[in-house]
Amino acid sequence: MRIVAKRLVKIVLHGLFLLATLPAAGLAGFGRCRPLYSMSAHSFALAPGILGDYLRIAFYKWTLAECSLSSRIQFGSFFAHPEARLGPRVYIGSYCILGKAVLGEGTQIASGVQILSGRHQHARDQSGQISGADQGVFAPVVVGANCWIGAASILMADVGAGSTIGAGSVVSRPVPPGSVAVGSPARVIKAAAETP
Repeated sequence: MRIVAKRLVKIVLHGLFLLATLPAAGLAGFGRCRPLYSMSAHSFALAPGILGDYLRIAFYKWTLAECSLSSRIQFGSFFAHPEARLGPRVYIGSYCILGKAVLGEGTQIASGVQILSGRHQHARDQSGQISGADQGVFAPVVVGANCWIGAASILMADVGAGSTIGAGSVVSRPVPPGSVAVGSPARVIKAAAETP
């Protein structure tokens, strides 16, 4: 009975927060109006506590390319691009900045993680001047299902399903499924075949 009641409370809360975030999502063109999307994403990132978690996931349900209501996004974290995809039961810790990420089911992301939109967001012209983001190449970074991404990691390349990325690692090359990778730049220290 207690489990049923808890489930009902969650359903009601999700419904209430979906209604509460509908005006902001509508003003942001459900993710198509970038300036208003960014303003709302930044504002909702600052809502504290469990109610803030419900607020963020409801807003992203309306505005991301894909978002499961069973996921959690902690205080200070936001998606910079509405093209992101968030699978079921994903946990995102505090103060994470996520670009065009695709996050697989059951993945857990510790605090302070950054997932960039690939490795080529800024380029230099022939004179050495760095380009603005409007001239860069933004690509999705895919993190497979059931991964653990350690605190303060930076991901610029894909991470295969079932992998672990050590805290503070910088992933600049793809990590195969079932691997453990650490360091800057991250290197695989345990491959899938070595996993018990």
